[in-house]
Amino acid sequence: MVNLQLQGDSLNLIKTKSILSAFLARVKLMKHNIGRGEFSQFPNLSQTSCQEEDVSTYVHHLNALYSDFGSRFEDIFTMVIPPWIINPYGNIEETNVIIQEELTEPSTNEELLKVQLKNGYQQFWLQNNIPVTYPVLWNIARKF
Repeated sequence: MVNLQLQGDSLNLIKTKSILSAFLARVKLMKHNIGRGEFSQFPNLSQTSCQEEDVSTYVHHLNALYSDFGSRFEDIFTMVIPPWIINPYGNIEETNVIIQEELTEPSTNEELLKVQLKNGYQQFWLQNNIPVTYPVLWNIARKF
Protein backbone atom coordinates (compact mmCIF):
# COMPACT_ATOMS: atom_id res chain seq x y z
CA MET A 1 0.00 0.00 0.00
CA VAL A 2 2.81 2.44 0.83
CA ASN A 3 4.39 1.67 -2.53
CA LEU A 4 1.22 2.73 -4.35
CA GLN A 5 0.85 5.86 -2.25
CA LEU A 6 4.37 6.92 -3.19
CA GLN A 7 3.54 6.88 -6.90
CA GLY A 8 1.75 9.38 -9.08
CA ASP A 9 1.96 12.89 -10.42
CA SER A 10 0.48 14.61 -7.38
CA LEU A 11 3.18 13.37 -4.99
CA ASN A 12 5.33 15.98 -3.29
CA LEU A 13 7.78 15.99 -0.38
CA ILE A 14 5.10 16.96 2.12
CA LYS A 15 2.89 14.02 1.15
CA THR A 16 5.91 11.72 1.04
CA LYS A 17 6.87 12.65 4.59
CA SER A 18 3.30 12.09 5.75
CA ILE A 19 3.01 8.67 4.07
CA LEU A 20 6.37 7.44 5.37
CA SER A 21 5.74 8.78 8.88
CA ALA A 22 2.38 7.01 8.99
CA PHE A 23 4.00 3.77 7.84
CA LEU A 24 6.67 3.96 10.53
CA ALA A 25 4.03 4.72 13.14
CA ARG A 26 2.13 1.58 12.07
CA VAL A 27 5.32 -0.51 12.23
CA LYS A 28 6.03 0.82 15.72
CA LEU A 29 2.47 0.00 16.80
CA MET A 30 2.71 -3.50 15.33
CA LYS A 31 6.03 -4.05 17.09
CA HIS A 32 4.54 -2.94 20.40
CA ASN A 33 1.42 -5.08 19.97
CA ILE A 34 3.18 -8.22 18.84
CA GLY A 35 5.69 -7.81 21.66
CA ARG A 36 2.88 -8.05 24.19
CA GLY A 37 1.22 -10.98 22.45
CA GLU A 38 -1.50 -9.07 20.61
CA PHE A 39 -1.65 -10.58 17.11
CA SER A 40 -4.91 -9.11 15.76
CA GLN A 41 -2.98 -7.04 13.19
CA PHE A 42 -1.61 -10.33 11.84
CA PRO A 43 -4.66 -12.52 11.07
CA ASN A 44 -2.66 -15.62 10.05
CA LEU A 45 -0.42 -15.33 13.09
CA SER A 46 -3.37 -14.92 15.45
CA GLN A 47 -4.67 -18.32 14.35
CA THR A 48 -1.51 -20.13 15.44
CA SER A 49 0.22 -20.60 18.75
CA CYS A 50 3.46 -18.65 19.00
CA GLN A 51 6.41 -19.45 21.17
CA GLU A 52 8.22 -16.71 23.07
CA GLU A 53 11.26 -17.02 20.79
CA ASP A 54 9.05 -16.63 17.70
CA VAL A 55 7.59 -13.42 19.08
CA SER A 56 11.09 -12.19 19.85
CA THR A 57 12.12 -12.89 16.24
CA TYR A 58 9.10 -11.00 14.87
CA VAL A 59 9.83 -8.03 17.12
CA HIS A 60 13.46 -8.12 16.00
CA HIS A 61 12.40 -8.07 12.32
CA LEU A 62 10.01 -5.18 12.92
CA ASN A 63 12.80 -3.30 14.73
CA ALA A 64 15.08 -3.88 11.75
CA LEU A 65 12.39 -2.66 9.34
CA TYR A 66 11.80 0.43 11.48
CA SER A 67 15.52 1.21 11.68
CA ASP A 68 16.06 0.57 7.97
CA PHE A 69 13.26 2.92 6.93
CA GLY A 70 14.41 5.50 9.45
CA SER A 71 17.92 5.55 8.02
CA ARG A 72 16.93 5.26 4.34
CA PHE A 73 14.53 8.16 4.54
CA GLU A 74 16.31 10.21 7.19
CA ASP A 75 16.43 13.24 4.90
CA ILE A 76 12.64 13.11 4.49
CA PHE A 77 11.94 12.61 8.21
CA THR A 78 14.24 15.44 9.29
CA MET A 79 12.90 17.84 6.67
CA VAL A 80 11.32 20.87 8.32
CA ILE A 81 8.23 22.09 6.50
CA PRO A 82 7.40 25.70 7.31
CA PRO A 83 3.80 25.83 8.58
CA TRP A 84 2.94 28.69 6.23
CA ILE A 85 3.38 26.40 3.21
CA ILE A 86 0.45 24.26 4.28
CA ASN A 87 -1.52 27.19 5.71
CA PRO A 88 -0.44 30.61 4.43
CA TYR A 89 -3.22 32.12 6.56
CA GLY A 90 -1.82 30.90 9.85
CA ASN A 91 0.58 32.48 12.31
CA ILE A 92 3.36 34.24 10.39
CA GLU A 93 5.14 35.75 13.38
CA GLU A 94 7.73 32.94 13.55
CA THR A 95 9.07 33.58 10.04
CA ASN A 96 11.64 36.12 8.92
CA VAL A 97 10.63 39.66 7.99
CA ILE A 98 10.81 39.19 4.21
CA ILE A 99 8.56 36.13 4.34
CA GLN A 100 6.21 37.90 6.75
CA GLU A 101 5.88 40.77 4.32
CA GLU A 102 4.99 38.53 1.37
CA LEU A 103 2.62 36.44 3.50
CA THR A 104 0.68 39.51 4.57
CA GLU A 105 -1.20 39.83 1.28
CA PRO A 106 -2.22 36.19 0.77
CA SER A 107 -3.18 35.91 4.41
CA THR A 108 -5.67 38.75 4.00
CA ASN A 109 -6.85 38.20 0.41
CA GLU A 110 -10.03 36.27 1.14
CA GLU A 111 -11.54 36.89 -2.25
CA LEU A 112 -8.96 35.16 -4.41
CA LEU A 113 -6.47 33.06 -2.53
CA LYS A 114 -8.53 31.60 0.30
CA VAL A 115 -10.90 30.13 -2.26
CA GLN A 116 -7.93 28.48 -4.00
CA LEU A 117 -6.62 27.05 -0.72
CA LYS A 118 -9.88 25.11 -0.34
CA ASN A 119 -8.55 22.90 -3.16
CA GLY A 120 -5.47 22.12 -1.07
CA TYR A 121 -2.07 23.66 -0.48
CA GLN A 122 -0.60 22.04 -3.59
CA GLN A 123 -3.14 23.66 -5.91
CA PHE A 124 -2.68 26.93 -4.05
CA TRP A 125 1.08 27.04 -4.68
CA LEU A 126 0.77 25.82 -8.29
CA GLN A 127 -1.34 28.79 -9.41
CA ASN A 128 0.26 30.58 -12.36
CA ASN A 129 0.43 33.94 -10.58
CA ILE A 130 2.17 32.73 -7.38
CA PRO A 131 5.79 32.70 -8.70
CA VAL A 132 5.41 36.23 -10.07
CA THR A 133 3.39 37.75 -7.25
CA TYR A 134 5.22 36.09 -4.34
CA PRO A 135 8.74 35.21 -5.58
CA VAL A 136 10.31 34.75 -2.12
CA LEU A 137 7.52 32.44 -0.96
CA TRP A 138 7.56 30.55 -4.24
CA ASN A 139 11.31 29.91 -4.08
CA ILE A 140 10.81 28.19 -0.73
CA ALA A 141 7.49 26.45 -1.40
CA ARG A 142 8.50 24.96 -4.78
CA LYS A 143 11.15 22.83 -3.07
CA PHE A 144 8.45 20.94 -1.22
